[in-house]
Amino acid sequence: MPTPANHPVPGLVGPFKLSVCFVCLGNICRSPTAEGVLTKLVADAGLRGRIRVDSVGTGAWHKGERADKRARTEAQRRGYDLQSVARQITSADFTTHDLLIGMDHANLRELEALAAKTTSTAKFSLLRSYDPLAPADSEVPDPYYGGLEEFARMFDMVEAACRGLLARLRSEHGL
Repeated sequence: MPTPANHPVPGLVGPFKLSVCFVCLGNICRSPTAEGVLTKLVADAGLRGRIRVDSVGTGAWHKGERADKRARTEAQRRGYDLQSVARQITSADFTTHDLLIGMDHANLRELEALAAKTTSTAKFSLLRSYDPLAPADSEVPDPYYGGLEEFARMFDMVEAACRGLLARLRSEHGL
């Protein structure tokens, strides 16, 4: 039964129909990029207020930091604004988000292990599973130890997958 905020997920505040949270290791490269990309796609589609977008890391190494400067540089070049501040996933994220999306298999395994300790109602998936052109089980590689080229490649993957994700959300949830 929906909460008074008209949301099927207990604890989520607002008129949102869905809540999506992207997950990577430190929450400064891949997951804030996906958050920024999907946030813009949602706004461009006129769905602001219908889909909540968030991101977290499985670790706390960068807690409180903005996205990596290289990610912010590539984001700006492509017309995105990465506003998120890194934070580590908490047990609340498993009940306030409908969909937790990992960037790679290690993130997905960590999500599944953490979810076992909660009353999670969230679904889990890999981001690239929403890109119809990506090979099965594709990951978004971590660009942290690379240069601007790796960040540009990461953005290409994230943009394609986020377009597919939004199309799937619109289709499956009548948005």
